[in-house]
Amino acid sequence: MKNWFNETDIDAAVASIKRVVDVPSVLDEGATGIGFPFGKSVVAALDETLAIAKELGFTTYRDPEGYYGYAEIGTGSEVFGIIGHLDVVPSGDEKQWDHAPFDMQVIDGVMIGRGTQDDKGPTIATMYVVKAMLDAGVKFKGRVRFIYGTDEENLWRCMERYTAKEEGIDMGFVPDAEFPLTYAEKGLLDFDLLGPGLSEIMLSVGGAYNAVPDGAQVTLSTEQTTKLAQVLDDLDYPYTLDGTTITVQGKSAHAKDALDGINAVTRLGHGLLALYPELNIFKFLTAVDQAIEAKTTILGEISDPESGKLTLNLAKVEITPEQTRIAMNIRIPVTVAKDAVVSQLQEFIAPFALQYSEIDYLAPLYIDRNSAMVQTMIDVYREISGDTEAEPMVSGGATFARTIKNSVAFGAMFPDTPDYMHQPNERWAIKDMTKMMEIYAEVLNRLFVEK
Repeated sequence: MKNWFNETDIDAAVASIKRVVDVPSVLDEGATGIGFPFGKSVVAALDETLAIAKELGFTTYRDPEGYYGYAEIGTGSEVFGIIGHLDVVPSGDEKQWDHAPFDMQVIDGVMIGRGTQDDKGPTIATMYVVKAMLDAGVKFKGRVRFIYGTDEENLWRCMERYTAKEEGIDMGFVPDAEFPLTYAEKGLLDFDLLGPGLSEIMLSVGGAYNAVPDGAQVTLSTEQTTKLAQVLDDLDYPYTLDGTTITVQGKSAHAKDALDGINAVTRLGHGLLALYPELNIFKFLTAVDQAIEAKTTILGEISDPESGKLTLNLAKVEITPEQTRIAMNIRIPVTVAKDAVVSQLQEFIAPFALQYSEIDYLAPLYIDRNSAMVQTMIDVYREISGDTEAEPMVSGGATFARTIKNSVAFGAMFPDTPDYMHQPNERWAIKDMTKMMEIYAEVLNRLFVEK
């Protein structure tokens, strides 16, 4: 197998990654405007990336409104797409970082900085893959296009704009997940269930749609506290007690793996039913909790052979005198119709006087795992990594692959790569980057180079 890279190529890739990591491209809703819809720092990262692409000899395009950009090389109608993103999550508490998060350091062969793994590092490194291949004299079958998103960590408005204005691709990948390869991603549905306001109790527990809540707190009268504690003891649900405040303890998990967590909100609701047996909200929460305890969902067993079981997460409950709101997330198997799931849900919630309100929906990704593209990617990964047992994967998560037809999530992290995404001291080993680049080069060589 050809060795495409030398030490100079790797050093150049690392230097360019630093240029982009050093830009704090975090969404700033308070500093948006014409030409910078997600804040000036996000557009600055896009501009820096396009500048690097120009230096490498690629043709570049920047959306006039600043939503996205792309760089490409080659000619012809066929397009191989590589889709990454340049926005990052906030650094969080910088005291937990060993170095400034937006001043990338290389220590003992490891790049440290926000975005090194997710997703600036892989996005920039892929350009050096193509540059090295061009320097070696290859001729691509068409155009290789690098697509740069800028709102992946939030609402994906960049790709909504891109797909509305730009051409599609014939094949490609997103370097924003794990090897070996994800060919199917379940449909993602965020929704609220709305009910009448209540005067009997005020409550606000839980959090984000995509996370199982690991704690739920309520403050009651002394008599009610005693009764709730007894009910929780009978259910064998752990809790802490501080005066008349009870905090039910759960275990966090991603919504795609909801049954791996312990939902503190549904457990609290189950306990509160004993105090408020006439309230529909607690009847509903009890039904959800009982389904969780039975390792199923209120919709029963919905699955397909391609992507497995539907998962459901109850993320948050708010009760005020004006309204009751329950925030939920469902991951829908790739061949199951969303409308059928919603219809079944509405039938279930009707007796509880709840109304369905859709918040967001991402259609599923499904690429035939036996396609030439998928099989070539898997073969190359196995040969270079030595992981000969690797098989294409299904995910309940979401990558930009689902926004553009004919693409899959392919790398960039290896199964044994420590996951520092969204965490302090985010880091990526240069040896892992180099192996990733070798895999991508050979995939392009087999799929998109004229022989």
